[in-house]
Amino acid sequence: MGCDNNCSECSQNCSERTAPQDLRESLHQFSSVKKVIGVISGKGGVGKSLVTSTLAVTMNRRGKKTAILDADITGPSIPKAFNVHTRAKGSDDGIYPETTETGIDIMSINLLLENETDPVIWRGALISGTVKQFWTDVIWANEDYMFVDMPPGTGDVALTVFQSIPIDGIIIVTSPQDLVSMIVAKAVKMAQMMNVPILGIVENMSYFMCPDCGKKHSIFGESKIDEIAEKYNTEVLAKLPIDPELASSVDNGTVENFEGDYMSEAADIIEKKLNS
Repeated sequence: MGCDNNCSECSQNCSERTAPQDLRESLHQFSSVKKVIGVISGKGGVGKSLVTSTLAVTMNRRGKKTAILDADITGPSIPKAFNVHTRAKGSDDGIYPETTETGIDIMSINLLLENETDPVIWRGALISGTVKQFWTDVIWANEDYMFVDMPPGTGDVALTVFQSIPIDGIIIVTSPQDLVSMIVAKAVKMAQMMNVPILGIVENMSYFMCPDCGKKHSIFGESKIDEIAEKYNTEVLAKLPIDPELASSVDNGTVENFEGDYMSEAADIIEKKLNS
């Protein structure tokens, strides 16, 4: 019902399909990306870009060639976290990602705008097309791990990434609020529908460590993430505290200089799962 016969942009599985269901786009001919990890959340404001940034930094410190594809077209924040404000350059061969101080390659819509504060007021099809081009037209050179920072929710961009890019696994980012179970469920079910492996869950703003008394305080309520992870047969990769220094490092563009190792165990699990 309502079919426009455009199978290339349809995710339905029907007997009349005239195009193959594999809609993955080809990587640029000069690119090489070994593992692609999507970072998603069921809602905004849970720290998805913070998790993406710190994971990329952690992998980079381990000697892995690391990249970030910023798929949050209308709310890009990756360049700011790494203090990258120059415009991306290109040639007849393709577009070149910008490289951070410690060698992480990034591509974001903010690196293509004349002014990085200009709003991106585009319809869904144009946004999805741009995400595809970040995969097909950008020259990603010898990347061991690429993290795809996706916008919140399960809309057009998430569908485009899952269908167009060969995702090796996703990380779900959430927080301890009461709605977390429903939010995680939506992300898990979408991943299952798209046959994308779930690497685990990161709970951000899990607690606050008082600098005076040294006690943990659950500001947003007691964490239920362990029970939720068990329910969906996955695991908790990390429980990140509310750390003003970490938040400040992202806001100030110095995330590469942050000395904490909150994502170390998560990186261990990811490497083990993707390379076993």
